[in-house]
Parts: sequence; C-alpha cells; structure tokens
Amino acid sequence: MKNNQYLIPFSVLAFGLIICSIIVSTTWRYNAKLNQTITVTGSAKKDIVSDLGFLRGTISAQAGSAGAAFQELNSRKPILLEYLASKGFPKDKINFFTITNYPIYEVASNGIQTQNVLGYVYSQRIEISSTEVQKIKEISLDVSSIINKGVSFMVEMPEYYYTKLSDLKIEVQAEAAKDAMKRGERIAASTDRSLGPLRNARMGVLQITPKFSNVISDYGVNDLSSIEKEITAVVSASFEID
Repeated sequence: MKNNQYLIPFSVLAFGLIICSIIVSTTWRYNAKLNQTITVTGSAKKDIVSDLGFLRGTISAQAGSAGAAFQELNSRKPILLEYLASKGFPKDKINFFTITNYPIYEVASNGIQTQNVLGYVYSQRIEISSTEVQKIKEISLDVSSIINKGVSFMVEMPEYYYTKLSDLKIEVQAEAAKDAMKRGERIAASTDRSLGPLRNARMGVLQITPKFSNVISDYGVNDLSSIEKEITAVVSASFEID
C-alpha cells in the first residue's frame, strides 16, 4: 500500500519530464533550422533614355548707369529670342525669370573695393524644356555662338529626366529580388541543399547613372547630365536552407 501511494505521483512526474524533453528537443530543432539561413545579394539593371530635357541660361548686359544697362538688356533679348525661335522655341515656349541687377564697384590698386560705382549689370534667367532631348542638347552646345552678335548668354548644363521612373523602379527592384533568389538556389544546390522560404529582404538605394558609368553612392545617384542612362537596383535577401 505504501509503495502504491507514490506510484501515481512518480508516474505523473515521469510523464511530465518526457513531455518537457519533447518540447525542448522540438524547440531546439526549430531554432536550429531557423539559424540555417543564407544571405545573398541580387541586382538588376535597365537602360533608359531621357524623355524630357531642360535648358537654362542667363542673358546679361552692362552699362555705366542702371537705366542704360536695363535698356541694353532689353535691346539684346530680341536677338536671343530670334535664335531660340529658329530652333523651334518661340517666345510663348520660353519661361522668363525675374530681372536682377547689381552694381559694379571700383577696385583700388591695393585690391580693396571702393564705394565708387563704375556701372551696373542687368540680367535675366530663362528656361526652355522639350521632349526632344536631342534638340535641347544641340542648343546647349550652340547657343553661346550668339556672342558673335553682341549678346552675352551664360548657358547652364542641361538636365535630362526620365518621366516614367516610378513604374520602372518597381520593375527593376522585382528583378533584383528574383536575381537574389536564383543566386541563393545555386549556392544551396552546390551543397546538396534546397532554398527555403524568404526570411527577410532589404532594398538598396537606386543608382541612376550615365550609361557605362561605374559611379555609385551610399545615398544613391540620380544623374541628370546624360540622355542615355542606366538604373540599377540591389536587393539583399535571407532564405532558410532545407
């Protein structure tokens, strides 16, 4: 009777220990499986051609008085407008910015600027845009030639944009993720394993660079200087290994 008194408690304790062992063993195997992962980096690249161009520049004139400088600026603008019209940009297609001016002070022989005003400079910035990006490029290379007609025009570097970039970003990032998966499958297969579910993925910054360029940045590159560009996406992904 005394032995039977402890039989049930010991049986319950033994059963409990068995259950705990099974839980611990199962948990360990599950955690060990989770720790068997592979991290790979995939990339994808696409060529794009800019479909919108901007060209900006500043026309200026200098004279001994503010009034004369202003009149000189207005007398030179028709020459610039005639040139742009001949290239397919009439006046109503040109964006004009506010006219600005500043005085030119005399500089003494010791290099120190005096308060004596020698003259004034009046200037006005303009902007043109077109989907014909090659035309923008041609004008940027040639417009300075109007100096031969007495017009001072300081042209800025043209900017070229690709307007369908938002849709393309999704596409190229998806291709980079597929590339990461293919790389993971090849590495797993080389060790007689198979690629399991995706654990996590991190998208890198997009690099939009001139074609054939190897320039990259941790913050991403958004090139506006070239018509032909490349967009590159990078994805870092971790997969379970079965």
